[in-house]
Amino acid sequence: MCGIIGVLAKDRPAAPLLMDGLRRLEYRGYDSAGVATVSAGFLDRRRAAGKLAALADVLGTAPLPGTSGIGHTRWATHGCPTEANAHPHRAGSVCVVHNGIIENYRTLREELTSRGAHFESDTDTEVIAILCADMLRRGLCEEDAAAGTIARLEGTYALCFLFETAPDLLICARRGSPLVIGLGDGETFVGSDAIALAPLTNRICYLEEGDWAVVSRTDMRVHDSHGNPVTRRVQVIALDHLIADKGQHRHFMAKEIHEQPTVLARALGAWTSSDRNRITSDAEHIDWSAVSRLSIVACGTAYLAGHVAKIWLEQIARLPVELEIASEFRYREPPLPRDGVTMVISQSGETADTLAALRYAKAQGQQTLGLVNVTTSTIAREADVVLPIHAGPEIGVASTKAFTAQLMCIALLAFMIARKRGVIGPDAETTAIDVLSTIPRILSEVLAQENDFAALAAQISDATSVLFLGRGMMYPLALEGALKLKEITYIHAEGYAAGEIKHGPIALVDEHTPIIALAPSGPLLEKSLSNLREVIARNGRVAIIGDAAACQVFGNEAWHCLAIPHVDPLVAPFAYAVAIQFLAYHTALCRGTDVDQPRNLAKSVTVE
Repeated sequence: MCGIIGVLAKDRPAAPLLMDGLRRLEYRGYDSAGVATVSAGFLDRRRAAGKLAALADVLGTAPLPGTSGIGHTRWATHGCPTEANAHPHRAGSVCVVHNGIIENYRTLREELTSRGAHFESDTDTEVIAILCADMLRRGLCEEDAAAGTIARLEGTYALCFLFETAPDLLICARRGSPLVIGLGDGETFVGSDAIALAPLTNRICYLEEGDWAVVSRTDMRVHDSHGNPVTRRVQVIALDHLIADKGQHRHFMAKEIHEQPTVLARALGAWTSSDRNRITSDAEHIDWSAVSRLSIVACGTAYLAGHVAKIWLEQIARLPVELEIASEFRYREPPLPRDGVTMVISQSGETADTLAALRYAKAQGQQTLGLVNVTTSTIAREADVVLPIHAGPEIGVASTKAFTAQLMCIALLAFMIARKRGVIGPDAETTAIDVLSTIPRILSEVLAQENDFAALAAQISDATSVLFLGRGMMYPLALEGALKLKEITYIHAEGYAAGEIKHGPIALVDEHTPIIALAPSGPLLEKSLSNLREVIARNGRVAIIGDAAACQVFGNEAWHCLAIPHVDPLVAPFAYAVAIQFLAYHTALCRGTDVDQPRNLAKSVTVE
């Protein structure tokens, strides 16, 4: 969750405004920072590894003049946190800052290198600057060069370009990562979060998915993903100085659902080497070839992330896994092997039952892992190895981005352990990283279908009970879908393995009970079809969430079909997680419940 700010000031220096905006984005997490300005026809920049204090020291020694500039706080995704890898990146007369992942950066880099381009960093972002500079050298104007560059990019991004030859111009774009434009009195601003612009203006325009904009000191021109000029609403909003800002969303839960492409890009970068060929983690130091069993212990949504972990670790790493509910684990006093490892999962790192389970495992002589979001938490301090998920602050009580961040880190952990156990080789590991790198883009596509989920939610909002069904990897997602619906809508919901429906739960089927089937195409689809046809034959209201091929198979048999993108099986849990989150969220809106603070629930359960 890197931070972006851009400034076209009227008569005040840009650098202090950039630094102030970056300070407001520090809560997002970062490991390097930089700013660039244009003054008297000269583009210059300052960068530093570490915190903003290091950048402030650099600016104190070598100030940057000018009223136009861009700034960035970077969380490393490609390349270590060094000055050379810090943003802004420059090529010729253009500087750029970027949040997200450029999936085709290797292809672009090879193309540009073949034309004589020289790269100074390990980042994917530098290809953007060099590609744009290449287009400028071929005679394109700044606007056309930026538009041409954006059109070549695959992946997720929030971008802002600054040009030496056009000091009154910023060009920005977004796909999968948020970006806002602020309009002042004769000056304009760009930010990855409205909170960065709080002291500068209260007139905010949120760019929509695929938009790119040409920003001057007096106005902005926005284009949609097809290049068509569009008008986006300018809002006057009350911006305070709080970190917890909903942006354009009604609830923190909605904001956190939409943050997932950015969050997962960040987690992926934190867990992989700079060349994206190797998974890195402190857990590498464990001799996984000698581990006989991994015990996973957690509560709630974290427990369901552990359910996915069990499948991946057994399939990918061939490591036996026991999955345990934390509140039951220590009271049944399970024997733990001396050559075993226990991993506890907790967003807060303070969950009382999970912490007690960690302490029990340590007392039994186990090596312990703590998969947490808060690295200063008790679990993080007491576990032998801390595995951060890098989700950033999660305000909504119902976990969304923390769940998918846990899944990302678990998937990477599974492939790393598989390599350490000799199950896979380096090529398979690199291939897995490439597949996981597509997740931010895929999630952006699912996020664009929000209205489809809202329509389905409206049809189930008056139900008194809902069933979720899934097979294989979709079974834990069915459990999570039911949990989310219960948490924020107060509708009774249950998740079942689809093959188990005939072993009792089918008695619940009637024409009044919606049944949500998570059914991607693949080897288990035919089995799911058989189960669901038994339900349909008993007047069950079956709604299929699957890809286009799966929905086509069901034809008119299902009550409702909602097609989401066809994805690699490794990516499927992430795409379907967004689907069930949207379904719960919009059902809650229909019912008028308190989405962010549902009754009887707390964000962190610190008592037994």
